[in-house]
Amino acid sequence: MYYYIDESGNTGLNLFDVNQPKLYYGVLGCPANLDVIAEPLLVDLRKELGVERIHAAELGVGRLIPVAKRIADFSKKHDLRFSLLKVTKDDHAVISFYDQVFDSGMNKAVSWHHYFTPLRYPMLIKVAFLFDDQLRKDAWAARKETNSAKSASALVTICNTLLSRVDRLPDARSRELVSGALKWAAANPFEIDYGVGNKDTALQISPNLVGFQQVMQVMAVQSNKKGRSIRKITVDRQTEFNKAQGELASWYESLRAVKHNTDLGPGMPKFDYSMMPEVPPTFTPGDESAGLELVDVTLWITKRLEEKKDVPAQLRQMFASQTKRGLVDEVSLDAINKRWRHLLSLPVPDKPLPADLDRHFKEVEDARKAMVAALG
Repeated sequence: MYYYIDESGNTGLNLFDVNQPKLYYGVLGCPANLDVIAEPLLVDLRKELGVERIHAAELGVGRLIPVAKRIADFSKKHDLRFSLLKVTKDDHAVISFYDQVFDSGMNKAVSWHHYFTPLRYPMLIKVAFLFDDQLRKDAWAARKETNSAKSASALVTICNTLLSRVDRLPDARSRELVSGALKWAAANPFEIDYGVGNKDTALQISPNLVGFQQVMQVMAVQSNKKGRSIRKITVDRQTEFNKAQGELASWYESLRAVKHNTDLGPGMPKFDYSMMPEVPPTFTPGDESAGLELVDVTLWITKRLEEKKDVPAQLRQMFASQTKRGLVDEVSLDAINKRWRHLLSLPVPDKPLPADLDRHFKEVEDARKAMVAALG
């Protein structure tokens, strides 16, 4: 398999640009090398359009319509598959806060089963409910802060602000758990290690890297289902994040080598890293790859559809020729809510827990309560 990766909506570590609320990654896969097999078609289309390279944003809807059918026919013939990955940026600020502050490995007032089981997700949604726009900005500013003292001080303020809002939660158990975790974090901000060590580390928590994790996993799942190895990954070159993307891909390759499987806890998502690509990404300028030209067009149409803008039938048909067997994934609070809201309708157990489990959970809860009580 050959893959071509483009992105749209990149604002780097600025999560709050109202004109670019989401980061999009487009992933176009093909069993053959598009830089070879698509070049003859694109030579003809460029000549017809009078351009050196096909860039959808420059051509616009009107000039893409006459070439859409030929791209669609080519896509069907060669089994092109487009997948879309999205990150809602201001939600990422809250998710990043929760993942760091409510990690039971660092916060001693959070029991393991409220972080390493699906109970984590209802708790996240409830904590997110306490955030307003300004607090999201404050939490993200502290998260990307390289000065540990400044980050710790800001974290204390954020936790205390959230504590003042805990009464807005509708149930007593949530108020108890959330307030305990926030009190502990406010009293032990350096234990939470909320900021980043340097600018390179800050890139690792960016939406770009979170989205690129999805990119790597989608390629792994898709190629594995087709029973094909990944021969080449071509990523649109841009200076800010390519190094970090390459490092992430290298880390995944090392996990593949040791046949690592993630298992965060009972009921949590799992992933088999032995499926990960063995080849590193190749970072190529968008005007030097036919595959990148094609993914640029599809991603541009996708973004218009996401934003409810006009997309004529010809472009929708071209879009459908590549997306019918593609995948979609999203990092957002809404997506997490939809994926896990079935937890609200689980039946009440019809028998008590086994004695050893009941004893274990009582010990865990007693330890949590003691830790919170010690804060005064």
